[in-house]
Amino acid sequence: MLTISENAQAVVKGLTDAEELPDTAGLRLALGPDQGRLEVSVVPEPQPTDVSVEAGTGHVYLAEDAAPMLEGQMLDAAQTEEGVGFTLTPQA
Repeated sequence: MLTISENAQAVVKGLTDAEELPDTAGLRLALGPDQGRLEVSVVPEPQPTDVSVEAGTGHVYLAEDAAPMLEGQMLDAAQTEEGVGFTLTPQA
């Protein structure tokens, strides 16, 4: 299963705490059209087939087709010049 670093948990919570978003809002990871890249988006709720991942007080949802690819990975986040950047690294 994908694990979420403390940094990424804080970023997810910050991105989904907007007043206009419901409590079910979360960060969704899905495969892009070319199946080789991940798309990251903030969604108001998961899709019916999404896999929910423990992310502290925030929500991270994995599209059904992306979940196997993210097995054994850790999602981290850091501030970059362009904004927040997410990275995936294999778990030890």
